Amino acid sequence: MNVSEAILRELVELGVEACFGNPGTSEMHLVASFDRVGGLRPILGLFEGVCTGAADGYARMAGKPAATLLHLGPGLGNGLANLHNAKRGQSRVINLVGDHATYHRKYDAPLQSDIHSIAKPVSDWIGDPASGEDAILRTRQAFDMAMRPNGGISTLIVPADIAWSEMNGAVSKAGPRKAAKAVDMALVRAAAAGLRSGEPSVLLIGGHAGLEKPLRLAAAIAAKTGARLFSDTFVPRLSRGPGLPRPERVPYLGEMASMMMGGFRHAIMVGTKAPVAFFAYPGKPSTFLSPDCKVHDVWNAELDVYDVLAALADELGVKASDFVAPASDRIELPSAGKLTIESIGTAVAALMPEGGIISDEAITGGLWAFIASQNARPHDWLSLTGGAIGDGIPMAVGAAVACPGRPVINLQADGSAMYTIQGLWTAARENLHVISILLNNKTYAILNMELDRVGATAQSERSRSLLSLDKPAIDFTAMGRAMGVNAVRAEDNETLVQELKRALAEPGPHLIEAMM
Repeated sequence: MNVSEAILRELVELGVEACFGNPGTSEMHLVASFDRVGGLRPILGLFEGVCTGAADGYARMAGKPAATLLHLGPGLGNGLANLHNAKRGQSRVINLVGDHATYHRKYDAPLQSDIHSIAKPVSDWIGDPASGEDAILRTRQAFDMAMRPNGGISTLIVPADIAWSEMNGAVSKAGPRKAAKAVDMALVRAAAAGLRSGEPSVLLIGGHAGLEKPLRLAAAIAAKTGARLFSDTFVPRLSRGPGLPRPERVPYLGEMASMMMGGFRHAIMVGTKAPVAFFAYPGKPSTFLSPDCKVHDVWNAELDVYDVLAALADELGVKASDFVAPASDRIELPSAGKLTIESIGTAVAALMPEGGIISDEAITGGLWAFIASQNARPHDWLSLTGGAIGDGIPMAVGAAVACPGRPVINLQADGSAMYTIQGLWTAARENLHVISILLNNKTYAILNMELDRVGATAQSERSRSLLSLDKPAIDFTAMGRAMGVNAVRAEDNETLVQELKRALAEPGPHLIEAMM
């Protein structure tokens, strides 16, 4: 057994079941090892950003890591944006990055690069083994890092000569996996005192606190103490539907966020940190909470969010049953007429299948869908956590691999779709039930809005051309078909509803180009 096979077998033994890859010459022995190692599904992405985005979506839904297989430093670099999103989303990912043979590195071959420096910004752990036995030990360490209470991104570099070498020696035993750190009860008691003070308070959740169990407990704490319950603007995975809490979302627009958050005197953070603006704007604050607000950081990245919430609830005498679900209103299908952001969001909410998964990269076009679907059938909502566009289609692919039998609806903006449109091909190749509703408004609408907000002026065609997606217009229906996806165009509400019903009823990938 060579080291490549031993690495894959170790991953399988640890519970890793999917590997999203775009390999090259340095990874060929790892590729060949899939023939001899069962239980690890190799899935090809035609661009590394598809692989890393799919691993992110998989991890959010499976609660365990997927692997990626990437070619040297440039391949890792191509996947960097969606690893940024995965890191911001506290996902669990193990990157296998091939490298030149150790003895070949000194020759500075054309693809030689500093993989460590490329990996560092998006990795919580980097391993560069010196032998086959060391490679197996580091594979275990990579898995342990990914399985921390709040996730982790591990990057294991695999030099080609180590990959093709035979396993000759005994593998050192890995140390015991670190347990989650104990909650700091002094911080918990201080936060509880703030919640009891009678002063305006907010409980702000993010990260893994959007899952049903911690979400219910957070809502119970808010209900019992009178605090407002907010979530980050973009939560990695939010459980939603009748009977579930509906945390208020910190608005993307800083002006609105400052108005909503400025009156609190106590802010308790679980799974996240105090909210800040996405960007700096002339004459506008970068933070939203008042300087008079006491921020209680009861959580840090080493703590399990549920443990923190449970300790806080116990200190306050709160039980999960203290949360009473709000009434749910029936959602009606949109009336006949031209497509709008509101009608698309309403159609998605009304037709949401039970157990559905939303991969939201609709940018400005997804705002109404999020609001309208709070009463929809039980579903999970996946957001663009790091703000690096190009995650929507790959994230939907990974979620569908993690949850076969659960349809995935990808709400997709046209501009960001072009970053990783190749993900449609992977969905077709793997016959995944991914339905992309592509909102085609022929522009980067978010950037047109930001142009005004930062106080810039771009009145000429020359400047505005950088924000426009026409001339020529992109035919996403044709592109979807070229990728092997069942693709149609909708220009009115009746067609959208009809095609979405059909796509939900039929297996395999679909694309509905919604003309705005």
